[in-house]
Amino acid sequence: MSWQQYVDGNLVGTQKVSRAAIMGVNGGIWAISAGYQLTPEEQRAIIGSFSNSEATQASGIKLNGQKFFTLQADEGKVYGKKGPNGCVIVRTVQAILVTEYDAPVLPGEATKVVEELADYLRSLNF
Repeated sequence: MSWQQYVDGNLVGTQKVSRAAIMGVNGGIWAISAGYQLTPEEQRAIIGSFSNSEATQASGIKLNGQKFFTLQADEGKVYGKKGPNGCVIVRTVQAILVTEYDAPVLPGEATKVVEELADYLRSLNF
């Protein structure tokens, strides 16, 4: 399966995720939703958020030009909120799943989809 199929089918295709990207843990976009963009600065901040969760908690995370208030950040995940919408970012062994969801999707619904794909990729050592 191609990385784009994971974005289109396993993430956005569930209708619990509105926009998504898969990047490498060292940078670079492997697959991304049509019309979704992550600037080089945003990509660096995403990668850095896992090693500096305190800074991410303090300053939030920016995706596709939108700043999200950080609800939770650690070495494996970042959860954020912007009004009724939010983001779920999860690190696996080799990849980072970057997703956004829009209301009326609930945070737990989006988180479940993203975390399940992350668990699957970890089982394959990705």
